[in-house]
Amino acid sequence: MRPAPSSAPPSEIAERIWLAIAERRLRPGARLKEEELAEIFAVSRARVRQALALLERDGLVRLQPNRGAFVPAPDVNEAADVLFARRIIERRIIERLSVAITPKGIARLRAHVLHEREAKARGDLSDTIRLSGRFHLLLAELLQSDFLQAMLGELISRSSLITAIYRDSAQADCGPDEHEQIIAALERRDADAAVAAMSHHLDHIEAGLVLDADRKVQDELRDILG
Repeated sequence: MRPAPSSAPPSEIAERIWLAIAERRLRPGARLKEEELAEIFAVSRARVRQALALLERDGLVRLQPNRGAFVPAPDVNEAADVLFARRIIERRIIERLSVAITPKGIARLRAHVLHEREAKARGDLSDTIRLSGRFHLLLAELLQSDFLQAMLGELISRSSLITAIYRDSAQADCGPDEHEQIIAALERRDADAAVAAMSHHLDHIEAGLVLDADRKVQDELRDILG
């Protein structure tokens, strides 16, 4: 029997799929079949396509002509390239922000870190990963550089996927505390300390990845998302 029609918007469907990726229930290479997703969420295939388009925009799903949608499977080299590019962009942002940051900007950063701590306290993995990435995007937003913000946005999306897939669950979360160290250095307008804090933070992120982890393909969408 078909499920009753649902009013779930594309954003909610996309969030459910992302959560399954973040919690490593959907593995790299998993195929996301439109028809099956439509049945699981009790929505039209058109709405499923909208949700998949949202995920593709953020680099969390790959759409292939005549084959459908898949969870991307970034390899070790791609992961290393993304992290390398992030270091360059984020160093530039931090250097400039050390001069341009305002008290209002510091307050926004501290408010964001509070949300990170709340997500961590309630064990919300999806929000924890998202908020960690958004902290870095907020730095670029405060700098008011459309160019750097756009570049970092794509890198953060890819980093979120890489973190979700390759993270070592035994590693302690390094987000809020290390973000606080970056904020403290920015507040002092100490560019060298801020750059060093960001470099240490990215080192910690990279150290928490197990790039040779077994990546099984999981196709049982109904079990995962139903």
